[in-house]
Amino acid sequence: MTFPRLPHWLVLVLILLITGLSATLYKVTELGFPIAPDEQSEAWTVQARVQVRATGGPVKVNLRLPGRTPGFNRLNETFVSRDFGLTLENHRRGREAEWARRRARGTHNLYHRATWFRSPGEASLPVSPQYPPVPDLPEPFATAAATLVEDVREHSADIASYTAEMLRRLNSSDPSQEIRLFLTSPEYGSDWTTTAQLLLAGARIPSVQLLGIRLNSLEQRAPLVRWLAIHNEQNWLFFNPLTAEQILPDDFLLWSIGDGPLAWVTGAELTDTQITIQRNSLSSLELATQRAAEKDSRLVDFSPLGLPLHAQNLYQMLLMIPLGALMIVLLRNIVGMRSFGTFMPVLIALAFRETRLLAGIILFLVVVGVGLLLRFYLERLRLLLVPRLAAVLTIVVILLIGVGVVSYQLNIEVGLSVALFPMVIIAMVIERMSISWEERGPRDAMIEGAGSLVMAILAFLVMEQMFLRHLMLVFPELLLVVLGLTIAIGRYTGYRLSELGRFRHLAKPPADTAD
Repeated sequence: MTFPRLPHWLVLVLILLITGLSATLYKVTELGFPIAPDEQSEAWTVQARVQVRATGGPVKVNLRLPGRTPGFNRLNETFVSRDFGLTLENHRRGREAEWARRRARGTHNLYHRATWFRSPGEASLPVSPQYPPVPDLPEPFATAAATLVEDVREHSADIASYTAEMLRRLNSSDPSQEIRLFLTSPEYGSDWTTTAQLLLAGARIPSVQLLGIRLNSLEQRAPLVRWLAIHNEQNWLFFNPLTAEQILPDDFLLWSIGDGPLAWVTGAELTDTQITIQRNSLSSLELATQRAAEKDSRLVDFSPLGLPLHAQNLYQMLLMIPLGALMIVLLRNIVGMRSFGTFMPVLIALAFRETRLLAGIILFLVVVGVGLLLRFYLERLRLLLVPRLAAVLTIVVILLIGVGVVSYQLNIEVGLSVALFPMVIIAMVIERMSISWEERGPRDAMIEGAGSLVMAILAFLVMEQMFLRHLMLVFPELLLVVLGLTIAIGRYTGYRLSELGRFRHLAKPPADTAD
């Protein structure tokens, strides 16, 4: 079976479109770059404070720290530990900060602060499952555990339903004798989550305790909550050990894995430990840039976002020029409008950015109209091309200065922007319109002039769209898509929309003729 060979231009267009759209899709889905401008993302500033009272000897303070957590990512992290040395360590159960000081006396406050934001692409848990051995329990706990394991297995279908059934029995208001034996035992009944892990280990189900906080907690001091995670040989499943509900709240920030205290001290007294949360909003673009840096993505480094702010404003305008040119291509090749070349309307649209649209149109009509009359007068002097252009430019400057002075005297502020109106563009329009007037007559000159003005207005409206300006600045690879569409339109050789009216009589069937 042979496939048809695609034309070279079509292959080029497909490569450009696929490359530009793929890079954009990657930045949106993987890095989280916002599609809409001024998009805000929810963020939380979480601060942990450890207060210790020292008596003059060496002191070590250890604090568990959140690391990789399901559904969230860290934007920044700071420590405040005056006169204490700081060491960060990574363990299986999570990260840990250790402050140390040779001699410490009095009360000291140590702080850890980080900003967290939602990141659905993060891994579920940063640990691998470890299958536990069956616990070696003394009697009568061994018999009770074995009975529970067999009974729960009969009333469940898989690991998830087994865990839910075991947790429901532990939280039952009327527990069985086996459950009551464990819950009333000083050794095994002090912590329901630990008891649940013990009974799950009887079925060799991997499980870990999760210590975390609820970011949307309304309390001033966020309490630590425990969750249970079990592994079903494919991925981690999360359960509320107090309700047996299989869920991980979307505001649950994992602080550490495993049991044990949040903070502990050597050589001093731990007087207070607290976690506070402040909810705020951050720019989605800033968050995406931070995420790209953490993933070592070079897409941001080779984009306008890595430039200084004043340079970004300049390149944002430059990135919109191809969109304006694409609009001109559509209007000329598909609609069939006439203008003074392809780029003249784009240049006029750029001129409108200085004066804004309505004032720009009025100034354009006034200056071009008066300048065209003076240009015809210069034709009677039979000047050469370069001196004639210089004379037209001088006339345009005189007209613009005159409009600015008159508008100022009339207290019309919009007229003051005329000094920024690109004079060379107006001079070129006057020259092109006068040449068209002489070569093809006033009708063609007026049609092309009006077409250039309409195209410039439409291109200006496109180039000033905040949504499109944001897209082109954040996703400059869309220029490949614009280039591909321009090439595809350039291959179009069919009827233009304006020609459908001119040749509509050809579409009518011929009238019947008598024999």
